[in-house]
Amino acid sequence: MNFILTLILCSGIDGMCIPMYEEKKPFKDFYDCILSGSFKSIIELENIGRETVNDNKLYIKFGCNEVTKS
Repeated sequence: MNFILTLILCSGIDGMCIPMYEEKKPFKDFYDCILSGSFKSIIELENIGRETVNDNKLYIKFGCNEVTKS
C-alpha cells in the first residue's frame, strides 16, 4: 500500500479550512506518512509565525490517504 499526505490549514475563529499541501510522492507505509505530516505541520506553523497563528487560532489537520499502485 502507498499513502499520500494532505495538510489542511484551518482557523479556529471561523471554522474555515483550506487545502495547503499534498505530497506528490507517495509514502511506502502509513508510519512514514504520519510522521511526515507531524513534522511538516510544525514547520508550516513556524513559517506562518506565532502572531498570525495566535490571532487567527490557526491549526493544521493532516491525513494519510491510501492509494493503489498503478
